[in-house]
Amino acid sequence: MSIETNIQLAAMIIALNEETHIRDCIASVQWTDRVVVILDPRSQDRTRELAETAGADIIENPFQNFAQQRNDALDAVEAEWILFVDADERSSPAQAAEIRTLIAKGEHNGYWIPRHNYIFGKLTRYTGWYPDYQLRLLKRDKAHYDPAREVHELVQIEGEAGYLTEPFVHYNYQSMAQFREKQSRYVRYDARILKEQGIQPRPHKFITQPVRQFIWRFITLKGYKDGLHGLRLSLLMAWYELQKYVHLVRDR
Repeated sequence: MSIETNIQLAAMIIALNEETHIRDCIASVQWTDRVVVILDPRSQDRTRELAETAGADIIENPFQNFAQQRNDALDAVEAEWILFVDADERSSPAQAAEIRTLIAKGEHNGYWIPRHNYIFGKLTRYTGWYPDYQLRLLKRDKAHYDPAREVHELVQIEGEAGYLTEPFVHYNYQSMAQFREKQSRYVRYDARILKEQGIQPRPHKFITQPVRQFIWRFITLKGYKDGLHGLRLSLLMAWYELQKYVHLVRDR
């Protein structure tokens, strides 16, 4: 897959069944030189139609994992810089100005971008969801993704990355059903990694690890400042920490 062109900055959006978000996402990055949607061919909704109408180029690319999909995206466009944006994220004019300034200076080959996460419709400033830095602005020929990291992708770049101050707005988990689905997927992945590392779940871990997770999010990361919302999220993440060890036992 490829788009033969030579541009300074391309926004790349990886998408599967994203008709709810795709138009607003594309609109928020129209300030870039080219917007490209990397579309999973399994997509069954109106993502392609809406993206094309919004002015984006479409590349269909079969999905294996996120690291592979992002590496393929890096190879797809002859752009100097790539800005990776998820469909449920939004850029802003202030972020556009900051990015243009930074890439003109050329001090780094990549930049971490903070995110304002809206979870269940609420801006979550603590509990581990801010600043939530993501390494998403990359000089294309100086970066690639570690293929061994299938989720929570790991970028490998030449040199030290810089930091933006202007955030993405991230419309994260919109419902409890979506939260459960994603966290269950992450739990299974994390349990598999622990198993591959030869970790044996000792009985006390079923108590200590969830408690540590709760204390870390609610106290250390100041989840209490998010009020009842922070308490709820801290308890949920403690529960899924427990489930990670449950899966580790089941999969032995």
